[in-house]
Amino acid sequence: MHFKIDIHTHIIPEKMPRWADKFGYKGFIHLEHHKPCCARMMKDDEFFREIQSNCWDPEKRIEECNHHHVHMQVLSTIPVMFHYWAKAADAYDTSRFLNDHIAEIVAKYPNRFFGLGTIPMQSAELAIKEIERCKKIGLSGIEIGSNVNDLNLNERQFFPIYEALQALDMSVFVHPWNMMGTKQIQQYWMPWLVGMPAETTRSICAMIFGGVFERFPKLKVAFAHGGGTFPATIGRIEQGYKARPDLTALDNDVNPREYLGKFYVDSLTHDPKMLQFIIDLIGSDKIMLGTDYPFPLGELIPGEVVKLLNPSQPVKDQLLYENALNWLGMEKSRFLHMHK
Repeated sequence: MHFKIDIHTHIIPEKMPRWADKFGYKGFIHLEHHKPCCARMMKDDEFFREIQSNCWDPEKRIEECNHHHVHMQVLSTIPVMFHYWAKAADAYDTSRFLNDHIAEIVAKYPNRFFGLGTIPMQSAELAIKEIERCKKIGLSGIEIGSNVNDLNLNERQFFPIYEALQALDMSVFVHPWNMMGTKQIQQYWMPWLVGMPAETTRSICAMIFGGVFERFPKLKVAFAHGGGTFPATIGRIEQGYKARPDLTALDNDVNPREYLGKFYVDSLTHDPKMLQFIIDLIGSDKIMLGTDYPFPLGELIPGEVVKLLNPSQPVKDQLLYENALNWLGMEKSRFLHMHK
């Protein structure tokens, strides 16, 4: 049997408060259900995205997981729900609501789901408070955005958050959002096709050059979408470090290439040749199955690119589930016992 753990899946509660009404200002998402299986995500009065019941119904997700032989999913919120832009106290309230929803599903279906929480990154005090609570309610880690209100992830105000995550052995999943340059690339879905991979590279470079990995070496960080454009541009990034240390080595005098293999990425490359390149670059022990379920830009058949690559069985096991267990901090023996 080929076990599969999908570390990159998104979920939203079926019923949510009208936070704009509660807090007295706009910008929040609410759902308009128009069929039993379908809903519109609305940002105030503006249409954001059409979703189906697999975006909120755990039993529908389990049904589809069974069809694709996925044993467990890691649940995280949709990035538009981060609410970093909101008042910190309000983002704290929405984080608690979203995290309670995920924790309830994990508690009800412990053999099928892990959970990642969201936190109000704009307030280190409240973020740490929620991290500690997430640990207590059974979540395995935290999902954060690639930037926080346009601030890069190397800002010192975020270091206490990383310290808390490391101390509690909580996994970190960095997902692109609020893509830089969006206004300039509105055509052809380019914010998602071009902006998202660039955002992920932005976050990796910020954490490398800003000394985050150096300061917090036990922080278990994973980046979405195969690391974005970072794997393809590491040569250029390294050359920038060598050629202009006066611009790049201001906070960390370590070659960026030294960090290859010190963080995780998911397998969402859509291309077996690119997946092989990443394996060769960062190691087969740092890549995990990720599909971006249930959205159409994801891998619609979980593990298909790994199947096309057809690696050796030990490498296949690493990619499909073993690395995820290491990242999430679950013993392999426990997982196998759950799914025997």
